Amino acid sequence: MRSLMQSPMRSILRSILRSLMQSIMQSIIAAGVAWLTCASVGRRMARMPAHPSTVPPAVSSHSSHVDSFARDRLPVPHDLPECLFELPELQFPARMNCAALLLDRWVEAGLGDRPCLIGNSIRWSYAELLAQANRIAHLLVDELGLVPGNRVLLRGANSPMLAACWFAVVKAGGIAVGTMPMLRARELTTIVEKAQISHALCDGRLADELQSALPACPTLRHMLLFNAADTADSLEIRAATQAATFSNVDTAADDICVLAFTSGTTGVPKGALHFHRDVMAACVCWPAHVLRPFDNDVFIGSPPLAFTFGLGGLLLFPLAVGASTVLLEKATPDALLQAIHTHRASVCVTAPTSYRAMALALGAGAAEGTAMDLSCLRKCVSAGEALPAATRSLWKQATGVEIIDGIGSTEMFHIFISADEAHAKPGATGYPVPGYRAAVLDDAGCELPSGQIGRLAVKGPTGCKYLDDPRQAIYVQNGWNLTGDAYLVDSDGQFVYQSRTDDMIVSGGYNIAGPEVESALLLHPAVAECGVVGHPDEARGTIVKAFVVVKPGIVADAALALALQDFVKQTIAPYKYPRAVEFRSGLPRTETGKLQRFRLREAAPPQRSI
Repeated sequence: MRSLMQSPMRSILRSILRSLMQSIMQSIIAAGVAWLTCASVGRRMARMPAHPSTVPPAVSSHSSHVDSFARDRLPVPHDLPECLFELPELQFPARMNCAALLLDRWVEAGLGDRPCLIGNSIRWSYAELLAQANRIAHLLVDELGLVPGNRVLLRGANSPMLAACWFAVVKAGGIAVGTMPMLRARELTTIVEKAQISHALCDGRLADELQSALPACPTLRHMLLFNAADTADSLEIRAATQAATFSNVDTAADDICVLAFTSGTTGVPKGALHFHRDVMAACVCWPAHVLRPFDNDVFIGSPPLAFTFGLGGLLLFPLAVGASTVLLEKATPDALLQAIHTHRASVCVTAPTSYRAMALALGAGAAEGTAMDLSCLRKCVSAGEALPAATRSLWKQATGVEIIDGIGSTEMFHIFISADEAHAKPGATGYPVPGYRAAVLDDAGCELPSGQIGRLAVKGPTGCKYLDDPRQAIYVQNGWNLTGDAYLVDSDGQFVYQSRTDDMIVSGGYNIAGPEVESALLLHPAVAECGVVGHPDEARGTIVKAFVVVKPGIVADAALALALQDFVKQTIAPYKYPRAVEFRSGLPRTETGKLQRFRLREAAPPQRSI
């Protein structure tokens, strides 16, 4: 067992490598060497590199998908990113089902009794999760007519049943389409229409909005409810009659298994497609090289499983190493703190705003003599939005744990730039994760030298593949994934976040990054949270405006606004100070905690600065 803890990914790699040669030969015979028909591969083969590391963007022709809707709507080869498979662990076989590698293999190895999922009054072992996933897969295929390639909408708060549904869909060759629990009927209708979804598995407590969407969704033919005690034909009741074993669909490595819709910080969600190999690439890159979890770790956190940050951090990554995970239906900062203490969680995954709120609560508890014991925590992961240096410092003071920061995206599946605790640096995100390359480019696509702000560009084993969306050509250019973030590389080679490219404020001839001003404001003892955007101004064209939420007991008045402006002038370059300050009781955020700055920009009319 100790060897498993020391090398948690070794079993995956052995399984992959053992079938590599056999899978390649089978693929060649069955597909007629279809991938060699891609011109880019032909050129690489002609050059005969010693260690080919770049796989052509074109998908293979040996798909298991009977329903080819999603596959037919992948971007054309010219608009796909360059994919890199430069690490030994990224040399995947032609055929794989990621559910088998993440779940089935533990039971096959005799480790089925290991704890796996913990929820509200539920504790499942790996064997119990596998049995439940297999029963649901049988139900989908045998009774509801699911065929490989069908899209299945998953709707529910984080729970073991939602996780079992995800595995069931993937084992059956379907495409899992996670949806945020707070989406309304109109938003669900848009997703169902765009993805032509045929099946839905929904938490009974969230069924009303989906039921309201049904009349406008003719493709959605089957809907089953779980956690619905008063429903005679609930998912649990119908699944209980199915067999606990299931023959996983023999999917190709580049068959689609996830359709993830962006969380909508820009207001218009897009559907990002991910292959089985994308899921496994995410599991062997950032977790193994930066997080380095053990099989006895207990994961916990707040991001929904519908968000790839949560899907990876709270389900796929724990299971990839044989660890366990706590799935909380409601993970407010207070609830998350209590759950960490109760379950003795060792790895926490959440957003910067949650870390800040928890740190403040811990500080208040310490002052009152009611401090909570979080000595069980050894790893804390932040992503979803930029981590302010003040929040990093506050959390370390409260817990003694250095936060592992990272940037990822729905399009790339998970984190691609990060730094472990030993290399963590206030204000910096980190280095490219092994397996990925990153650069800062100018508007012409040329790499900029250190210290200059430009567009973040990334390439690696995963990449953007939008479902039938013209915005693919914006995100992917010349083989690079352009994430929409403005970055610079510092003198140590670390990538330092500046802003979203559309959050850069140009005022009085200066380029001002809104998140930098936010970080300065968060250092003030009166500020609980804030958001900074550019707003039209009659005199200056655009000014810096701050929306501020104060801590309890603080009076939000003109005197405080002036004090905050002076504080920012003393903290960063004076020209960056917010010329307008508006106090709010709360800020608009997505379900994953991301600040929706576009809503702040829409909130206020043009004004005259002073």
